Amino acid sequence: MSPDDDVLVALLEQHEETEGLLQDLSGTNWSRSSRCDGWSVADVVLHVAQTNELAVASLEDRMAEALAARTGGGGAGPRTIDEGAEHMVRAERGSPPAQVLQRWRDSATAVTSLLRSTDGHDRVTWVAGELSVRTLAVTRLTETWIHTGDVAGALAIKLEPAGRLRHVARLAWRTLPYAFARAGRQMAGPVAFELDGPGGESWDLRLGGQAATTVRGDGVELCLLAARRVEPASTSLEADGPDGAAVLELVRTYA
Repeated sequence: MSPDDDVLVALLEQHEETEGLLQDLSGTNWSRSSRCDGWSVADVVLHVAQTNELAVASLEDRMAEALAARTGGGGAGPRTIDEGAEHMVRAERGSPPAQVLQRWRDSATAVTSLLRSTDGHDRVTWVAGELSVRTLAVTRLTETWIHTGDVAGALAIKLEPAGRLRHVARLAWRTLPYAFARAGRQMAGPVAFELDGPGGESWDLRLGGQAATTVRGDGVELCLLAARRVEPASTSLEADGPDGAAVLELVRTYA
């Protein structure tokens, strides 16, 4: 990916926001409970570092080995992605906050360095299957944004949403067929997102032609919904069409 690729730029901006939140945290704040059930702030940051390290392994073509080493592999290992994340955090929690912070910094630097030197169209292996390097970068942006919000929520700090969240909304839109398939459901037809970005910009996400279902409303709310941080009923989002309710129920970032 080139240094001016919009996804890479957005990821670096997200790292800056995350660093600004973490750099001056006191020891007591690291032990606060986050909105991730059972995880402290330190656990959340550890998780982001661990998944950054898995992204590095993916870019270095050693994803299978890295994942097996971290989750135990074999039939006795975790059965779902969420179980795998919990297993990894439980196995390594308890380090001093300074070490957790440095691990996050090192992992963020390593993944962005590798992304810069890799063609964005190359295909790599990730947790749920194969994807492009550019999409992998979007997943890192998305997961880092989600968990930065988890930390901010634990600290009662309000973060201002940024235009880079358009990449998060697009990831949620692109992965709708996967979300439906995982739920054992079929889509009636194409879905369009007509969203308002935080700066007043329009996020119009659609394939060519007429959409069967259209979701309209606040883009940040859509991102939070896809991140499973809000419920559909608590948003102002509206969905018209045969899959409207299902989209709001199933949309997810799959970061």
